[in-house]
Amino acid sequence: MLLRVAAVTTAVTVGGCEPVRSPPPSVSFAGLPVSGSVHDAQKSGFTDCVHLDAVHIRCRRHGVMIDGAGPYDAAVDLVGSNGAGGFDQLTLWDDRDNDAVFSLAAALERGGWTKCLTGDGRVGDQAIYTHAGAPVRASMDISYWSKRRLRFIPVSDHEHGCADPAAHSVGRNSGTDR
Repeated sequence: MLLRVAAVTTAVTVGGCEPVRSPPPSVSFAGLPVSGSVHDAQKSGFTDCVHLDAVHIRCRRHGVMIDGAGPYDAAVDLVGSNGAGGFDQLTLWDDRDNDAVFSLAAALERGGWTKCLTGDGRVGDQAIYTHAGAPVRASMDISYWSKRRLRFIPVSDHEHGCADPAAHSVGRNSGTDR
């Protein structure tokens, strides 16, 4: 009996350390991987990798340009000690200029993307960019105090967007047509 309890305890402990999941489907935007496998990340140049902890790996690529905006640092966070669980978002930022991602946000708006704000637009909220037919949406930190980053996330992801896009929409589109 004691041996069975020890075996179950060990299985639960080991199982709790290593997330088990298949990589999400491959999705890309502007030639960059937004979700997919460790192989997708590596073949797209995300090869500067470090272990964040026992079950997450961050792989970076430097000098990323999108629609003439950049260069940015970009990262994908892989699940699993060997990255086998893949990644489900792409993060862009600039270490030297906290406002640099606004250039990319402006490029999205010029391309017809709709912007809405989560919350009431104060510290800690997000600007969410969507476009009809795009396989991704973008979420930008708009807090003055944090490192500003712009994340591209597959549309099927369950991250919260704007509660009422028509009420919070800003920019060219009303939010009701996209």
